[in-house]
Amino acid sequence: MQRSHRSGFLALAALLAGLVSSHARAAERPVTIELDAREAPRKLFHARLTIPARPGPMTLLYPKWLPGDHGPTGPITDLAGLRIQAHGQALAWRRDPVDMYAFQVDVPAGADAIEVALDYLSPADASGSQDLGATANLALISWNTLLLYPRDAKADEIEYAASLKLPSGWKYATSLTRRGESNGAIEFEPVSLTMLVDSPVLAGRYFRVVTLTETPVVHRIDIAADSEAALAITPGEEHAYKNLIAETAALFRSRHYRHYDFLLTLSDHTAHFGLEHHESSDDRVDERSLIDEDKRRGSLAGLLEHEMVHSWNGKYRRPSGLAPGRFDEPMRGDLLWVYEGLTEYLGAILTARDGFLAPDEFRQSLAQTAAEMDYTRGRAWRPLMDTAVAAQLLYEARSDWVSWRRGTDFYPESELLWLEADMKIRELTSGGKSLDDFVRRFIGVQSGPPAVSPYTLTDVIAALNETAPYDWKGFWDHRLQTTAPRAPLAGISASGWNLVYRGTPSPMQQSLEEARRLLDARFSLGISANDDGLIPDVISDSPAAKAGLGPGMRVVAVNGKRYSREILREAIQATRSKPIELIVENGDDFATFRLEYDGGLRYPNLERDSARPDVLSQVIAPLAK
Repeated sequence: MQRSHRSGFLALAALLAGLVSSHARAAERPVTIELDAREAPRKLFHARLTIPARPGPMTLLYPKWLPGDHGPTGPITDLAGLRIQAHGQALAWRRDPVDMYAFQVDVPAGADAIEVALDYLSPADASGSQDLGATANLALISWNTLLLYPRDAKADEIEYAASLKLPSGWKYATSLTRRGESNGAIEFEPVSLTMLVDSPVLAGRYFRVVTLTETPVVHRIDIAADSEAALAITPGEEHAYKNLIAETAALFRSRHYRHYDFLLTLSDHTAHFGLEHHESSDDRVDERSLIDEDKRRGSLAGLLEHEMVHSWNGKYRRPSGLAPGRFDEPMRGDLLWVYEGLTEYLGAILTARDGFLAPDEFRQSLAQTAAEMDYTRGRAWRPLMDTAVAAQLLYEARSDWVSWRRGTDFYPESELLWLEADMKIRELTSGGKSLDDFVRRFIGVQSGPPAVSPYTLTDVIAALNETAPYDWKGFWDHRLQTTAPRAPLAGISASGWNLVYRGTPSPMQQSLEEARRLLDARFSLGISANDDGLIPDVISDSPAAKAGLGPGMRVVAVNGKRYSREILREAIQATRSKPIELIVENGDDFATFRLEYDGGLRYPNLERDSARPDVLSQVIAPLAK
């Protein structure tokens, strides 16, 4: 009896040891992913994965909560062609009935790996997609769109060995390290799942690499465009981005990457946005953004600056609620006013420090931001903090009624708040310190390879107090948690300037109007209208709202004349002598609206306050010598 019990125990121990050993061997072997992008012009991508496994039930996950997106945005709907097999035999899989991102499969006896094949269906119209995007001439490849991973795997610990096939003649760039090439596939050094998802690939037929620095760290702008002509970066733009490298070094005095690539997509057929990564950024703008002055100001200004700042603020220093360490765990956005808001502020002032925008252009851009927040009527009911907490909802919200709903205002309004914090630090220290000192203390820290250093609100307040003692918690609670009818303009006033309105647009506003193909009459009539007369939104309590206009209506005539932007502009200029009469299309119906308004055109600008020192000019002065 004792002998048989001991024999059974030894057999069980041997079995358990074997299972543990098998699991350990599986964990040591990387997942291989072979991504085939040769059909990118068809908006179709393929992948084959070999995932170490052991016999028994297994759950595979598709990345759901994505860093930088701050929400459950993994494009699971566009995963197709899923096939799983082992030993050459097809395995049945089942989607979890509650978690749509989970797939269950039974691994047969004797198998130490499973093979997974899947496709990703890139949107035919990628203008609204922030995931993998492709045109006839280029593709931005996000690895998370084409992979699965074991549920019990830690993203920082499981490794993926990736390879990539591209259309003939296409070039590429990525922060991944190239290992070599085999059978027409580019092979990369294995990295953790975290770093693979953090390392997109930009590829294209028309491609250019601009090296900004080679030592001590390589910085490059890798450009893919839908035409050869669009690649023509100007000497001034190249000089500004070289200055950006010097200015970030002077600001942070550290780097948390080994090399850095701006992956710049120039296309009218992809979504336009920026997405941060540790050692690169995914920057997508209009095709002619480098060669058209209006588009340069309207879509490119501040983008690369903002995304590069994220390498420090967002990728390295990250709110604990946005650093779960897993792609299936929900994120919390309550500190996005630091993650995105502080980055918005630093990115904006860096456009002036690096010379991409002249000081006048920077002030015009700041005035536009201030006016837009001041005319956001939703601030009467929704505190700024709620726009951060609800970010995962607001990122997906429609553009109509945004003035009343509020959007992701923790970007632009936080720019005003961090300017105010900067002014407060300078006041408290009699000009001895500034927000730059807080940034170095809290975000710069020591240099090193990519890593995540989480923080809490307590840490933010402590670092501010170490920079300049004050009731910083009360400062932020009041501005984030309460509602107010007006935007927080105290920082602008304290910097020696005031928000005013003039009858003619500034050069920056002219560029914004031309880049967006609309007339911005929000600060006069309470609407804007594009080339077709479409009204995207209406400001509450404005002349347009009082007259009965609403989002989605389309202006067809102005004072008896066929609508055009210029006709409407002239009518607004003439309002001091007569009201405006609009014929408006609303679905299948037409109606006439009379707008009682006599203020002419109103465009925001900053005006110098001679009673105060010009601190704003000190804020945007270059740091690098």
